[in-house]
Amino acid sequence: MERPKQADVAKLAGVSRATVSYVLSGRAGGAIAVADETRERILAAAAELGYVPDAGAQSLKSGVTRMIGATCPDLGNPHMWEILHGADMATRAQGYDLNIISTHLQYENERGAIQQLLRRRLDGLLMTLTNAEQHHEDLKTLARRHSPVVILGDYDHTIADLDTVTPGHREGAAQLMTHLLALGHRRISFLYGVASESFGRERLDTYFNTLRAAGVQPDDQLIEVCGVTTAQAYAAVQRILARTPRPTAIVAINDQLAIGVLRAVADAGLRVPDDISVAGFDDIDLARFTVPALTTVKVMSDEIGQRAVALIFDRLKDPNRPTQQITMPAQLAIRVSTGPVPGR
Repeated sequence: MERPKQADVAKLAGVSRATVSYVLSGRAGGAIAVADETRERILAAAAELGYVPDAGAQSLKSGVTRMIGATCPDLGNPHMWEILHGADMATRAQGYDLNIISTHLQYENERGAIQQLLRRRLDGLLMTLTNAEQHHEDLKTLARRHSPVVILGDYDHTIADLDTVTPGHREGAAQLMTHLLALGHRRISFLYGVASESFGRERLDTYFNTLRAAGVQPDDQLIEVCGVTTAQAYAAVQRILARTPRPTAIVAINDQLAIGVLRAVADAGLRVPDDISVAGFDDIDLARFTVPALTTVKVMSDEIGQRAVALIFDRLKDPNRPTQQITMPAQLAIRVSTGPVPGR
């Protein structure tokens, strides 16, 4: 069945197509007066025919799509979904829709999202980049055009003069490492499950720096690189636990991987935290419900999405405004999964 057009609504309502356009675009009551009875007749005709305005045609006329894009590098990571939840609520509050673009940690998919903004299929874009350095030229183009784009994550801000919202992972990592050191831990393993070496590097750097500041020489054997899935974290922990001497604590780069750590430790016949402490980052909703409850760094995921959307709309209102670099606060949530070093 052919989609109803404005001409069909005009015929059924007994008015001109121009009047239908004026009413359905929300302009009735403005410079051209439309009687209330006529307006109601047009709306009734549109409802009867099931007429829906063509969003594509409207955006071509206005130059505004009322669509904000947001890249999601990893659909399996709850932290990403919590950021997107905050972004979606903030976008809807402005009368816009959020278009989630899954990039699957792939450069070409990220570049495709950038091109959508450059071609004006999106009014703004929130980006979490797997490897920002690869997008150097595209990001500079966005900056030159004052395009409404916000980069989420701890990246080198000199790559391009763009608005950024950075989770407080550095601050949180320092709090977490200080907590473990205070409990007597010195052999602390770091589970580095990332898609690229630069992704999440701020947490690993803070791990090294905090150990050195405490007079502890970092041991590269305690760093375990793995993939981004819970299953890959589980396999990595099996390798960690096979080493002698065994670490007394394991820090995972995010809570999704920390859940795999908890299971691997339990399956090895060890107790958390009596035999080994476990901690993560992000404080996803599941972190409070693991057994035992997970010590983690809370980085205000929902608020990250909200602040990023606020920056998008600030730039839509004033394209030439100075760039903003916002770092969100972090707070260590100490739960049952961390305890004193065994034997202390």
